[in-house]
Amino acid sequence: MTRTYQATGIILKGMPLGEADRLLTILSPEFGLIRAVAPGARKHKSKLRGRSELFVVNQLLIAKGRSLDKITQAETLESYPRLSRDLGKLTASQYIAELVLCLALSEQPQAELYELLNEHLRRIEQFANSSNLVAHLAQAVFHLLAIAGIAPEVHRCCLTQKSLIPQFSDPRWRVGFSFESGGLVNLSVRGAIARTATQTLTDASEAFLPKVNAKLGALELSILQHLGVKSLPEPSQILAAESLKLPLDVAWVKVEHLLRDYAQYHFGRSFRSASLVDALSPLEF
Repeated sequence: MTRTYQATGIILKGMPLGEADRLLTILSPEFGLIRAVAPGARKHKSKLRGRSELFVVNQLLIAKGRSLDKITQAETLESYPRLSRDLGKLTASQYIAELVLCLALSEQPQAELYELLNEHLRRIEQFANSSNLVAHLAQAVFHLLAIAGIAPEVHRCCLTQKSLIPQFSDPRWRVGFSFESGGLVNLSVRGAIARTATQTLTDASEAFLPKVNAKLGALELSILQHLGVKSLPEPSQILAAESLKLPLDVAWVKVEHLLRDYAQYHFGRSFRSASLVDALSPLEF
């Protein structure tokens, strides 16, 4: 007899299969990633048609198959209809889904990842100020990297383990960010190591000199250091009193790009939805 099991799941990906079926990739808190066929879901009158759309949460009854599982029943518990009505919100959500697909495991409970994904989808769907979308996206990426244990170090230098504090009083102040080191690098310390290596080593490459992938000002560093909190930080939390006129929106875009590149470095792949995010300016969001 064919075994069946129940699962709660959110649709992260779907593609046509055969003449009328859809092959779905589902994130379940109980079983992690599930790939299952929704039979007849592409037929106009199919009960599974609307229930197999992107970001729909269903209570599922699934039959275990030899190669692919098959959905036999689906009851919708939640959906995010306002995501599909806004191109910016939909694109950001697809970007997050791509990252979740990199993080999630099959046949293992993924309750924390499941809850975090749904929390950020709710935030993106519900926020009213469209100029904040990049900020929401950057924090979602940071939270997902943190839950996977690969969030960058944003408070201490990876070389010295000493705290780094944004220096708003010096507009030329910069801190390095290194993918291979896993976060912040004090540029003065790195420079001192390089000079010492040149003076004392035949081959300066013997010294550990991490590549600096980006240089951040005080504003970008302050944003990074506030991403670990539960809610999106207010501008007053990020900016020093003397820096209220700095272009915060531009800084958020730079931080999102940095976290994106960091994630792509770790997973060894690019996110297709990222190009769509870039095609939409923050003002259009």
